[in-house]
Amino acid sequence: MLTTRQVDAYHALTVVAPGIVERFRPGHFVGVAVGGPHTSMLTRRAFSIHDVKPDYGGTVEFVFAVNGPGTAWLAGRRARDTLDLVGPLGRPFPLPRDPVNCVMVGGEYGSAMLFAVADALQQRGCRVDFVLGAASADRVFGAMRARRMGESTTLTTEDGSLGMRGRVTDVLPGVIADVRADVVYACGPMETLRGVTAVAVEFDIPVQVAVEERMACGIGVCMTCVLPVIGDDGVTRMVRSCVEGPVFRGERVRFDDVGTIPFDALGAPGGGSRNVG
Repeated sequence: MLTTRQVDAYHALTVVAPGIVERFRPGHFVGVAVGGPHTSMLTRRAFSIHDVKPDYGGTVEFVFAVNGPGTAWLAGRRARDTLDLVGPLGRPFPLPRDPVNCVMVGGEYGSAMLFAVADALQQRGCRVDFVLGAASADRVFGAMRARRMGESTTLTTEDGSLGMRGRVTDVLPGVIADVRADVVYACGPMETLRGVTAVAVEFDIPVQVAVEERMACGIGVCMTCVLPVIGDDGVTRMVRSCVEGPVFRGERVRFDDVGTIPFDALGAPGGGSRNVG
């Protein structure tokens, strides 16, 4: 491990991982083993990649909040410690062929994933505007970087400690209208993605979301991260966030049914079972 730093309420770890850097695309994530070689914490923790750089042959930075014993252990790591991680994992964000106006919406540390996407979009001549929000100022990640990169940056906090009081969904309609947005890219808590998707649908523009479902294996084996997604054929399937995602078209994710198996999903005991085969 190269560096570890605290960024307000979050931790950012940078590791030397040339193999991951070579194959990285914006939207990828890494699976990190926690607890050390003799731990009872067997499952990896999934973290979206914030940044990759060519330094030291290739470095990867990821950002996280301490939510339990696994992330607490990770927050205690120091420079020169060794980490066991695999990646890049998942499906990255699709990028437009032609220059378009893009709004990047980030909730809490979910915004960490968006900066690599924004950089790739700007290299294609796209306009990029940011909307970032969280409960409080210390939980808004990347405000300064967004101000440097974006044509405009709108910040929201639920307690009013930074930017406008409220949530990203409160200001998003105005931003979309002002910049004449063609597409929305979003990452953050599921409830945020649900609201952002509803706004984008209202404006009839596409929305790409990177979902934050809990992932144990990260490679599609354990089936802990499934959620209901409508396919091109109109049929709902339970798909794995780690392999088929984490990036999905927002309007295809059945946010109201996340955490359940809808009765009409393919293979479900209800209406979907008749679609098997």
